[in-house]
Amino acid sequence: METVHSGGRPLTRAALAGRRRALEEGRTISRKELAAAGRDAAKALRLRPALRAILSALCAVWGEQPWARLVVWPSNEHLCGMTGLSERALRYGLRDLVALELITPRDSANGKRFAVRAPGGAIIDAFGFDLTPIVARKGEWANAIMEATARDDHRRRSFELLTVRRRAVAEALHGLLMRFPQIEVSDLLAARESLELDTPKRRAAGPDPDLVLEAWGELQVMAEERFYQAASAGNSSRHIEQDPDAPTDPCAKGSREEPGPIRLPDAELVAAACPVAVEMVANLKSAADVIEAGRLMRGGIGAHPTAWSEACESLGAFRAACLVLIVAQLHEDETRRGEIRIKNPGGYFRQLVRLCAEGRYGIEAELMAMRRRKMT
Repeated sequence: METVHSGGRPLTRAALAGRRRALEEGRTISRKELAAAGRDAAKALRLRPALRAILSALCAVWGEQPWARLVVWPSNEHLCGMTGLSERALRYGLRDLVALELITPRDSANGKRFAVRAPGGAIIDAFGFDLTPIVARKGEWANAIMEATARDDHRRRSFELLTVRRRAVAEALHGLLMRFPQIEVSDLLAARESLELDTPKRRAAGPDPDLVLEAWGELQVMAEERFYQAASAGNSSRHIEQDPDAPTDPCAKGSREEPGPIRLPDAELVAAACPVAVEMVANLKSAADVIEAGRLMRGGIGAHPTAWSEACESLGAFRAACLVLIVAQLHEDETRRGEIRIKNPGGYFRQLVRLCAEGRYGIEAELMAMRRRKMT
């Protein structure tokens, strides 16, 4: 036997499931209670704005009839006026609400929505949409909202802990670069860069940071341990060392005099002397920014990675980055003037590294001279 489709709404499992939802016998529902249940359902299911608007409009037209089923029969034109949606968007939205078992279609013989009235004019029945599932599933909405709130709290706490660990890693690396430039930290920087790529954003609707949270914790332990060991692990300090020579012996004082610590130029001086660094890092505010700009611009001047490694080992990452930016700025200035004296910037950089290591080239003095030339 071949059945002929009548052109009405196709039957779905969700529609049948909605019909099975029922209220307690004798229970009456007010429009306010129905609207509150609709808001809870929208929050629990995280409905998109269009579905929220349609659901709110359906709840708003409920006439508080003392029926066992909460049936409403607004026309599409009326719902479009209430929601501001097009008729096509409205039809799709009603279909999705039925699929979510929030409403159930109660179709008439001709597919129209209308009320059935008694001879006296009283409404005794209607064909349209049944909103009973919204109230019948009220307990589900409460449980879903509690679970969603718990997940949101867990996500918020995870991101707060992630921020703490990322900040601790940044502080440890900054301390190593500034106070102990001779310590190798390229592996820590590479690990942090890799973790930054895998770390989800707080505002993005992505996964929780639990997968990378433990990795950030391990990186924090490694960075802080390396900083601790670089500081002699607290076991030796200059102020507790004893001088075997007599303090009154002038010859002994002169023979044991040590050069003071090498003064490092600040980031503001580097930024003023080498504007070309702005192409790589927008603002040079810290030593880490200078190192990052130098690392990125190393290939631009044609310096081999081994030259960069040699510079970092002999001078430290910060001073090596300053030399890269100096060479890049000098070459840029010569190109603009049309007189190129530095034919091989990469080789010139390697030569400056060796001169600086021998104490025959002053980085800060060169930067100050370049800044004066920029100002004149």
